Amino acid sequence: MNKVILTGRMVAEPELKTTTSGIETTTFRIAVNRDYVKQGEERKADFFNVVAWRQTAAFICKYFRKGDGINLVGNLQSRQYEAKDGTNRYVVEVIADNVEFPLSKKSDNNSSQNTYTPPVQTPPTTAPPAPSADFQNMPVDDDLPF
Repeated sequence: MNKVILTGRMVAEPELKTTTSGIETTTFRIAVNRDYVKQGEERKADFFNVVAWRQTAAFICKYFRKGDGINLVGNLQSRQYEAKDGTNRYVVEVIADNVEFPLSKKSDNNSSQNTYTPPVQTPPTTAPPAPSADFQNMPVDDDLPF
């Protein structure tokens, strides 16, 4: 299985490009903080190259800017190419299939817009049905054979 889930910050402004066949694409980098921090050191981050295509690329370029948080789901893809100096280069990229806005940590009056509140369940207005005769004749746990 090839699946990548990342939460990070956009390192630069995304730029929407169009291929010669008319397909929209964007390439950008995100910084993802590492979970572990050595005592006395600053938190380190890893930087990943991300590619998005079609509607996902258009969505990213429309709604995300440098410094914005981003959640993405995709897969890893490797490719090899020859650089201008004639050397072979090997690249691993994240191909983004789905992107989302991360939840906000703001504690302002609009914080309820970024949270989910389950619906309140009201008690039933009628009494539950009486148990059937089959359940009334069931053996007690001590009488079960297993």
